Amino acid sequence: MAQQHTIQVIAHIRSDFHTKFGIPRQSGLVDALRATVVFEPEYRNPNALRGLEGFSHIWLIWQFSQAVRDGWSPTVRPPRLGGNTRMGVFATRSPFRPNPIGLSCVALEGIQRHPEYGPVLLVRGADLMDGTPIYDIKPYLPYADCHPEAAGGFASQPKEPTLQVEIAPELLGQVPEALREALLGVLAQDPRPQYQHRPDRVYGLEFGPLEVKFTVEGELLTVRQVQDRRRG
Repeated sequence: MAQQHTIQVIAHIRSDFHTKFGIPRQSGLVDALRATVVFEPEYRNPNALRGLEGFSHIWLIWQFSQAVRDGWSPTVRPPRLGGNTRMGVFATRSPFRPNPIGLSCVALEGIQRHPEYGPVLLVRGADLMDGTPIYDIKPYLPYADCHPEAAGGFASQPKEPTLQVEIAPELLGQVPEALREALLGVLAQDPRPQYQHRPDRVYGLEFGPLEVKFTVEGELLTVRQVQDRRRG
């Protein structure tokens, strides 16, 4: 008989991704991405973070909140394999799991005292959608967590950015300077689904306050439009 245990949500993340589209497929792939971990009221005790400032990286344990479903499948189709080959769910990081739990290693930029939310964590490289529930935070330990000799199976090599990003100066000027490096990094990672590579299709990416429309032909991604969603 399966045992059950209630897990408490201790925090939520605030990131520039308001939808799943465009989120890097692993943490750390776009280092320029900034996000903030905001704790729930009962966990805003600064004593719970005592000593964390000494670590450069942390683990976030979180919920695939957009992938919660009844039941599960023993096999999934990883994007790394083009979405056509089935692999065992426990051999992947697919969100469609018996328990929709994600694990991300992010850089800890600092701990700040927010006037409304108390202590918050400033992190880099997170692959989480805005509002994602976080179950736990643990320090990254290089001597225990880093294994350069480890075998990576069918995902042994990182997916390098494959696209050259072309954006006209007048469009780049519409992107807040603080978001430019992160946006270009996200686009270079090729945010399209693996099964959608039509050169005539215009894709839309919501990033921070912006909606960015682009096309892709071959290895060239061209930004066609940048709009501030706050202005309608």
